[in-house]
Amino acid sequence: MSNNKIYRIQFINQNKVYEVYAKSVGPSGIMGFIEIGELVFGEKSALLVDPGEESLKTEFAGVSRSYVPMHCVIRIDEVQQQGRAKIMQSDGEQKIRHFPAPLIVPPQT
Repeated sequence: MSNNKIYRIQFINQNKVYEVYAKSVGPSGIMGFIEIGELVFGEKSALLVDPGEESLKTEFAGVSRSYVPMHCVIRIDEVQQQGRAKIMQSDGEQKIRHFPAPLIVPPQT
């Protein structure tokens, strides 16, 4: 079995959707957080520089592991190939409800 797994993680941070690629992802020792380790970015090309990916490289420079709250994670995929890391504007209609939320409303007396 190959040990070269790549994961695509999408999560919300300050009303923006981040899409990053990492070699490891899993539950963290901090309750309620996902641990993302070994972030990978595309190779730098002398001809083409992606400003979105460059801003992510700068933001995560020197970070060995990142901890993201579980309720901010949209999805985690194991992928065959690494893609381009990016930051996307949220459409504003995406509603995130913090977990746990009360399911039963107490009766009014």
